[in-house]
Amino acid sequence: MHFLPRIAFASALVLGSLPPAVADSYSATSNTAMSITGDIDMDDFSITFANGAMLNFSELVADHFVVDGRDVPASVFRVADPADPVLENGNSLCGNGDVTYIASWGAGADMTLGVFTGDAPPESDAEMCASYSYEIVG
Repeated sequence: MHFLPRIAFASALVLGSLPPAVADSYSATSNTAMSITGDIDMDDFSITFANGAMLNFSELVADHFVVDGRDVPASVFRVADPADPVLENGNSLCGNGDVTYIASWGAGADMTLGVFTGDAPPESDAEMCASYSYEIVG
């Protein structure tokens, strides 16, 4: 019975020494992404735009989403402090109010980002105020 505390201590040392999660970097591929957001870094906790503006996420609210009438795997995040940040060339992310949800979906290296302003979690791309396309870097 004396070995259990040692195992727990060793596990805590190993787990505590893991590096923090690193955000994925995405290169803007659509004209809107190139002119408004620029390249982005995104993980399960936040999104950072080319000019350094950032939105933090408070929670993942869904792992699927309807795009063009078809259910796809996706990540739908609630924005912790809704805002419509000013980005590249003085453009804002949405332009129709504070961004409350961000959804991402894609296949392979391609990723689409949907931006939403509603109070309820979005269920489809029909509710977007804007969308942006990217390709994962590296």
